[in-house]
Amino acid sequence: MFRIVTDTSANLPTDYLHAEQITVIPYTFQSGKGEQSCMDLTTFDAKDFYAQMRSGVKVTTSQIPPQRYIDVLTPLLEAGEDVLFVSMSSGISGSYASGQIAARQLREEFPDRKLLLVDTYSASLGEGLLVMRAADCRREGLSIDETYKTLRALRHRMAQIFTVDDLRYLRRTGRLSNLEAAVGTVLQIKPLLKGDPQGKIVCFAKLRGRQRAVEAIARRYEELVVDAQEQTVGIAHADCAPDAQILASLLRRSSKPPKKILTVDYEPVTGSHVGPGALALFFLSDENVRNI
Repeated sequence: MFRIVTDTSANLPTDYLHAEQITVIPYTFQSGKGEQSCMDLTTFDAKDFYAQMRSGVKVTTSQIPPQRYIDVLTPLLEAGEDVLFVSMSSGISGSYASGQIAARQLREEFPDRKLLLVDTYSASLGEGLLVMRAADCRREGLSIDETYKTLRALRHRMAQIFTVDDLRYLRRTGRLSNLEAAVGTVLQIKPLLKGDPQGKIVCFAKLRGRQRAVEAIARRYEELVVDAQEQTVGIAHADCAPDAQILASLLRRSSKPPKKILTVDYEPVTGSHVGPGALALFFLSDENVRNI
């Protein structure tokens, strides 16, 4: 057995994290109320948070510093546990680099323990679904090394497809890599975005109207998903539950309905970057999905 650790970007339900004994390291954000973190999605008032953003409240976020990793991981290693840390994409946050700094120090302090880090190249449920796969591997009796190898292979297969209502949030935080491709998303022209091979966010299409964007996400799923009947797929939304329900319905009525759909509110840190109205779909495809 080994301990699975992730960060709050993984966007997983609190009950699931407790049931699977998954440790979570918090990202923090500020929105005029001092530094905050969201460790419990069940108490997060997403509707109020995104309403404040719509009204003009500016949210700033911070990467996880090395010391926070050290503070959380040290007691686990002291207790004799090996640790697998599943991280948000290094393509959109410096936190993975902070984790590597902490890991180097901790490996020197605990040479008999294994401490492995996985850069998922994903965020939100793109990261969270890989955490869930790690929990499945552990339950099935796989070793930490086997689980680490599995996740490093699956991260290249994780499709992340989403649309946003307003690109200003991604522009402001510098999270959109090919900004030129998305210029002109006005007059109800909605961008379709994805994670690229380095885990960065890129725009790959523009469509007129929200409904067409949602339908395009569903079509992309039907074209790219593999072994849908064996998959839990993820939908994350930033206070646009009706659109999330429409997307889920389209997936269930497709020729490749998934085994299960997990729908969550975007947690505040990742959500502050994509902005109110963001809608995202996460599922496994083949190894080339990030290049398509």
